Amino acid sequence: MTGTPEDRPALRDVPADWPVTETLTRFTGHKTSVRTDRVRMPDGTVAGRDYLVHPGSVAVIALDDEDRVTVVRQYRHPVRRELWEAPAGLLDVPGENPLHAAQRELYEEAHVKAEDWRVLTDLYSSPGGTDEAVRVFLARNLSDAEGDRYAVGEEEAHMLHARVPVDELVRAALAGEIQNAFLVLGVLALTAARAGDGLDALRPADAPWPARPFH
Repeated sequence: MTGTPEDRPALRDVPADWPVTETLTRFTGHKTSVRTDRVRMPDGTVAGRDYLVHPGSVAVIALDDEDRVTVVRQYRHPVRRELWEAPAGLLDVPGENPLHAAQRELYEEAHVKAEDWRVLTDLYSSPGGTDEAVRVFLARNLSDAEGDRYAVGEEEAHMLHARVPVDELVRAALAGEIQNAFLVLGVLALTAARAGDGLDALRPADAPWPARPFH
């Protein structure tokens, strides 16, 4: 199959559900679990697929009036790094509205609120190994949140906070100096949206999300 529009399927991910002949949950944690499915392929063969079952996540590219993005630096033990990241977090409640979750994370991690919210992009973080779906929001018209800062603990108690110009983040992403997927993808998507139809053409904050339906 060639890549020309005339002879390829529509450029859109499509639902598919190959038969599962057996499922085994190997580990159950506080928020995630590890599962093995025996999947029947179209040719009839059956193969095992191990993956992390994940509730889903949201991330926020919070853009201020000086073209700076709110970022945090947090220790991530699996990779033994302190990573610059966009404020982000889990969808803790099944069916939770992702916008509400994003607003909560922006408040808790950065003590910031925003008046204008749009969907920047949706993704699967690593579809060969987890079912984690992620919605990345663009937040604008920022201001400081009212009241005291949210009380944090563990790694979050040692976070650094900054506002960094978009062009500096793009340069750092392309140089491999920042490697958090949500931040890298978010700032590059922001740049691409500006070069295309503009930020006001992005999907509304309540746009449907089939990967994680919400109330």
